[in-house]
Amino acid sequence: MSAVLEKPVVGRQPASLSVQPLSVHIGAEVRGLDLRRPLDADTVAHVRAALLQWKVLFFRDQPLDHAQQIAFAQQFGDLTVGHPVFGYVDGFPQIYSVGRDRKKARFNGPSVARPWSGWHTDVTAAINPPWASILRGVSIPPYGGDTQWTNLVAAYKGLSEPLRRFIDTLRGEHRFTPPEGAQAQGYFNDKVKARPLVSEHPLVRVHPETGEKALYSSPTFLKRIVGLAPRESEQLLALLFEHSVRPEYTVRFKWEPGSLAFWDNRATAHLAPVDIFDTDFERQLYRVTLVGDVPVGPDGRPSSAIEGEPVTAHTIE
Repeated sequence: MSAVLEKPVVGRQPASLSVQPLSVHIGAEVRGLDLRRPLDADTVAHVRAALLQWKVLFFRDQPLDHAQQIAFAQQFGDLTVGHPVFGYVDGFPQIYSVGRDRKKARFNGPSVARPWSGWHTDVTAAINPPWASILRGVSIPPYGGDTQWTNLVAAYKGLSEPLRRFIDTLRGEHRFTPPEGAQAQGYFNDKVKARPLVSEHPLVRVHPETGEKALYSSPTFLKRIVGLAPRESEQLLALLFEHSVRPEYTVRFKWEPGSLAFWDNRATAHLAPVDIFDTDFERQLYRVTLVGDVPVGPDGRPSSAIEGEPVTAHTIE
């Protein structure tokens, strides 16, 4: 199956399928499906069409196991290895564990907190970041631990026209580094050195299916704007990062056991919770990602790799 999926041909909507928007710009809850079972072609097309419109879809009461999560995701494209740098779950190389203490295992010391701290688009250090991610909740705190997403197409549209014209011409460097102010643990350094990934992407990405322009803002990974002086880059990125996570562009999801989030990684960024570190509650989720294409900017120029290889469905050694 090709990593770049053609626009779905949407036929008759299944009677049981319901798509309920959760905010003006982003997020919808999909009801009436049992994701443990294969979906027919019309249902797959309707789910993909809803994803393109709402950027992130949420499913409740879906008690999937690892194999069922993989099978569901494969109906929408080829799967990558769980994470190209940080590995995968034993026995399930397509699955990445998103556990409560994952961050603590990588970094120590306080980081600098900014309004956009922690927001990111998955694996943008790669030349071809995953086109979509699917996250499944298993052990969920009774309160806290919500995840947020933002619509980067809406964020781009919300900029002034002169600024849009300027950033249409720019490119940014994406890489894995510790959060500002924090120190990397040996685990993080060892993994990043073993599989370095550094890429130059357009600051504005043209969506390959919808043609929409998205502000390709991934604050955790986007480190500098190529060609600008350091101070210019710092100030412009701060403006764009802060703008991209304005509340009106976002949706916040409260997890339950059996919840599933499916998002378009080409048009969104998301924020993992940090409030869970103030409790002793267990929190365990599992993620799969779908092989993506190389981003292209408004000028038609594709991204370029500085270090590392493309993320494919066959990167497991």
